[in-house]
Amino acid sequence: MTPETVKLFASALAIAVGGIGPALAIGLIGMKAMESIGRNPEATGKLLVPMLLGMAFAEAIAIYSLVVALIIQFVL
Repeated sequence: MTPETVKLFASALAIAVGGIGPALAIGLIGMKAMESIGRNPEATGKLLVPMLLGMAFAEAIAIYSLVVALIIQFVL
C-alpha cells in the first residue's frame, strides 16, 4: 500500500467512526425529547433549550472528527 492510500483510508476511517456516535446521540436526544413533548405538551418550552444544547454538544464531536480527518488527509 502506498502512503497516499494509507492516508486516504485513515481519514475515511476517522470521519466514519467519529460520525457514527454523534449521529446516534442526536437521534436519541431528538427521540426522547419528542416522546417527552408528546406525553406532556406543556413542557415544550422547558425541553427545547436543553435538547438543542445536547444536540450541539454531540455535533461538536463530529466536527472534531472531521478536523482530525482533514489533518490526516492534508497535513500528514
